[in-house]
Amino acid sequence: MPYFSTRDIVAIVICAALWTALNSTIAPVFFAATRLPFLCDFLAFVSLILVTWWTRKFGAASLTGLLVTGLSLAFRPGATQMIGFAVASIAFDILTRTVGYRNSLDKPLPTVIGLVSFSTMCAGLAGLVIGSLFMNPEFLTTMFGGIYALAGLHAVGGFIGGIIGLILIEALKTRIVTPKGLK
Repeated sequence: MPYFSTRDIVAIVICAALWTALNSTIAPVFFAATRLPFLCDFLAFVSLILVTWWTRKFGAASLTGLLVTGLSLAFRPGATQMIGFAVASIAFDILTRTVGYRNSLDKPLPTVIGLVSFSTMCAGLAGLVIGSLFMNPEFLTTMFGGIYALAGLHAVGGFIGGIIGLILIEALKTRIVTPKGLK
């Protein structure tokens, strides 16, 4: 029996397609207008929280992030910052697995604290990877005040994405949707 069921693969593909489509179309416009990386992180962690809740299997968030990175680079070859999000997706996957899906997704207070903390930390990690590997140091210092300021801005986006991701899964639960379908 395969590790990922057909439903799991559908969840991964849907979340990856949504993240890729919005990240390839809206995020560059938002960044060009504001020079703030919030929207990329918001989209990333809403998608990662949703796919983690939906599948509850180790590797789903990592696979989603890697798929988005590949698709984003195919659509926009200059979008090398997506490698930072692939790293963040893997870290998010490891953190949620380490804490356990039941603790990360089913218990109200640990869910809120855990997922928002994980999304914030992993978005900060993405900012560190992006800033250190893919940004011109002069531009980074001039525009953002350095690598740590960029990581902090990414962390803010991860925090917002974590909150919205939790609201989304609570809304789905309220509508009697479970990770494995309707009750």
